[in-house]
Amino acid sequence: MAHTLLLVDDEEKVLEFMEPFLRQEGFQIITAKTGNDALRKAKEKKPSLVVLDWMLPELSGIEVCRELRKMNRMGIIMVTARAEETDKIIGLEVGADDYITKPFSLRELAARIRSVLRRIEGPELSEHQIERGELSISESQCRVWKRGKEIPLTPTEFKLLLTLASRPGIVYSRLQLLQAALEDDILNDERTVDAHISRIRKKIEDDPSNPIYIQTAYGFGYRFGDRL
Repeated sequence: MAHTLLLVDDEEKVLEFMEPFLRQEGFQIITAKTGNDALRKAKEKKPSLVVLDWMLPELSGIEVCRELRKMNRMGIIMVTARAEETDKIIGLEVGADDYITKPFSLRELAARIRSVLRRIEGPELSEHQIERGELSISESQCRVWKRGKEIPLTPTEFKLLLTLASRPGIVYSRLQLLQAALEDDILNDERTVDAHISRIRKKIEDDPSNPIYIQTAYGFGYRFGDRL
């Protein structure tokens, strides 16, 4: 079954640029030009992934992204003309799985879409549950609980946490995490891993500034605590 994409941009020419190519790539396409229309169509059509422009009328792309994250496990790629690192990190921190900066090639966009969809679907996982401290991580259900309360994670966040928690004490470089958890060592920036890790810590740590689960190995990368 073809994946449904929701393309959100207030410029008709941008939608006309993306839509024909992505249809040829085998995707079903829905479009929206405003933030409110995007939320309405996302609720009605339940797309697999949303390509979301940062600058929108009514609601900004950032506001829309926050609301989309309250819905089902759809992928979100932010499209922005902002090249500054801080702007990209803001997009990731509110729930985007990836970002792409204008101008971009359609081939790169399609590659990023497929990369995020792979993260959402994941490989076929065995019935296996990891217990680490107060965390319970279900591979088969792609769900995480702490003290019995479920913690909502994006697909990218879940794969990063699962990768680290599967081998406590082992240090992963940012590049290794891109390859193992995000399946992407070419299109993505290693610094995006830091933004994802920051968001995970805010969700699973009692004190994100003094983490016990995901620890920083300064100068190398990250490890999952092995004394829990």
